[in-house]
Amino acid sequence: MNALLDTLPLWVALLPLAGYLLVLAALHLRRRPCVVSGTWDGILLATALAGLACAGPLALVRPAVGASLWGWLLVLLIFSLVVAVCILAARPRLVIYNISAEQLRPLVAEVVAGLDADARWAGASVALPTRRLQLHLDNAGGMRCSSVIAVGERAAHESWTEFCRRLRQAVARLRVRPSPWAGVFAAAAATLLAIVIRAAIW
Repeated sequence: MNALLDTLPLWVALLPLAGYLLVLAALHLRRRPCVVSGTWDGILLATALAGLACAGPLALVRPAVGASLWGWLLVLLIFSLVVAVCILAARPRLVIYNISAEQLRPLVAEVVAGLDADARWAGASVALPTRRLQLHLDNAGGMRCSSVIAVGERAAHESWTEFCRRLRQAVARLRVRPSPWAGVFAAAAATLLAIVIRAAIW
């Protein structure tokens, strides 16, 4: 058992990341954008990086907890607590995959207009005074991944929930072309899987 645990990081560090890249490739191949809450997006990313964290920074605490199964569980628990704190401290947001900023903004504007007739835009941000909600549109460059973030004072939970529901419905009606990033993510995932298989065989 100890020998298995000692070799575990060799493949655990890469396998979750390869799976995450395959999911990204599938999302970018879809004809419709995919809306994910910021919480779930953070959880998925943390799961993908868990192996790298255990083989890297968290490996420093291994001598203190030992190489037993309980030691590894303690390391994973520490990692999970750090991820939970980061997610709880983050602002509410929605992540939309396979959509450009130019495609997302009209949808957000449509939803915002339906929620608050007094909404005011300032660049990539919009304020809904009667709903006590402020939103900011963020785009990850040319990767066809955009976010809508609740900013300002503590957002009204009911207003944010209603906005998310309406935006999901608006996005579901939009059809898009598969993103060229799908091939990049798939190639990266295939490379990592090849490395994992080779490491497992040897």
